[in-house]
Amino acid sequence: MTLAATYLVAALAGGSLARWLRLPPLVGFLSAGFALAALGVEKHPVVDTLGELGVTLLLFAVGLSLDVRLLLRREVWLTATAHLVLMVGAGFVVLAGLAAVGVGGLTGLPASTLTLLAFALAFSSTVLVVKVLEERSESRSRYGRIAIGILVVQDLAVVAFIAVSGTSRPSPWALALVLLWPARRLLAAVWERLGHGELQVLFGVVVALVPGYLLFEAVGLEGQLGAVVMGLLLAPHPRSGDLVKSLFSVKELLLVAFFLSIGLNGVPTPGQVATGLLLLLLLPAQTALYLVLLSALGVRRRTSALTAAALANDSEFALVVAATAASAGLLEPGWVTTMSVAVAASFLVSTAVNLRAERWADAVERRWPDRDPARLDPAERPIPLHDVDALVLGLGRVGTAAYTRLAEEGLRVLGIEHDEQRVAQLSAQGVEAVAADATDSALWRRLVAVRSLHTVVLAMPFHHANLGALAVVRARHFTGTVAAVARYDDEVTDLLAHGADTVLHIYSGSGLALAEAALGDPATLRALEEPPVRPDRPPPSVGRRGDEP
Repeated sequence: MTLAATYLVAALAGGSLARWLRLPPLVGFLSAGFALAALGVEKHPVVDTLGELGVTLLLFAVGLSLDVRLLLRREVWLTATAHLVLMVGAGFVVLAGLAAVGVGGLTGLPASTLTLLAFALAFSSTVLVVKVLEERSESRSRYGRIAIGILVVQDLAVVAFIAVSGTSRPSPWALALVLLWPARRLLAAVWERLGHGELQVLFGVVVALVPGYLLFEAVGLEGQLGAVVMGLLLAPHPRSGDLVKSLFSVKELLLVAFFLSIGLNGVPTPGQVATGLLLLLLLPAQTALYLVLLSALGVRRRTSALTAAALANDSEFALVVAATAASAGLLEPGWVTTMSVAVAASFLVSTAVNLRAERWADAVERRWPDRDPARLDPAERPIPLHDVDALVLGLGRVGTAAYTRLAEEGLRVLGIEHDEQRVAQLSAQGVEAVAADATDSALWRRLVAVRSLHTVVLAMPFHHANLGALAVVRARHFTGTVAAVARYDDEVTDLLAHGADTVLHIYSGSGLALAEAALGDPATLRALEEPPVRPDRPPPSVGRRGDEP
């Protein structure tokens, strides 16, 4: 227990320091791992086990949230394939150049080994990218979905590599995995009888681990692929989103062990640190290549830039390749630590880049604008509008209820929602909605000829998303009314301070709706989104700019 307490205290201290420095906590967890290794604290095997379980749950949640049709889009599979081929070539050239000047034990390595290292460094980290997207609440934005799709294709390439590399061979029993398709009905039937509490969480963990990770490993396939597949099989279930939310806290806690384990791999020597940092020379090429490929396939410059920024990192797969090559005698054992330095450093670089991703994307769009809108993907072309009185940004339950109420008042309303699948569903119901990112500073340039607009409603479920959209609205010198929703008192204060004209506390709104339902209007209650947690204290009902919250 003493060792466990040491890990937890170090992780809490590192994460808190990173938060104070306005960095994602995962940076602190990585730093804590390196600090513990430098102090001579041993690495217990259970840390790797817990970290691997965290990654398994993360990928299971990705599968639950993923639409398989996304993988068939050319901006996903073609970008991932072309990028992998080109980056292996670029990586070989860089590594051969480093070997020529005698860097880091690369001298004398055969071309096949250099190619293997280049292959390992051509991937992006699924764990880091999904974590960053979740923290920014953008995993379902257009660029977030493209990035996750590319990562899934890369994971499939890893599985293919393992299958043909000789490290393991798929068993003939792997063909029996097709039985998981009909078995999903049995799993769904069990799931529906477990309620929404701890049994649902346990169900998710068991499905991700047993028929997912362990079953795939047993037949010679990558266990993490099994977690994604099980998520994909259960994704169409109506409660898939609820399961993702239920697993969130468990997954986040276990992922702390994953980031700690990278740092605990050992204290690198100065030479290993230097070599690991030199490997970061590939990151600019990796990022630029994503940008160029996506732009060539009709993705908007800004979306391409955000996707490229998210994927600007090395994958933990590089550690697996280095360990496998070292055990086979192809590399010195110290290369595992060198790769740990490269991966950890790339995580830090990627985190810093993504803190400024919006600015970088705007700069790319200014200097390299989209010339011909007709060449863009339909989801990113200009939105032709004529007479719109109100915009509702975010079409969840609250946003849809706001849309309906404004339309009943005779206003001409347009909804903006980043989830393309939800837009399609609402459009089929007669709702005027378009798929777009409400925090995109270029959204207003896409909204062509909006002259009568006088009301904007910010109804997205995440506070920072509403704040980002509010900043975009005010930066465009919009002089009409901006209304927003919030969950907590400090969020009310924040929104008012940043220019919102009125803010509705969602819990007070639910109370008002409950009273209306009791008086005979149950439709109002059904339209509201129920909050996941209760507030710490009774909130004010409505805040207005200039009022005390």
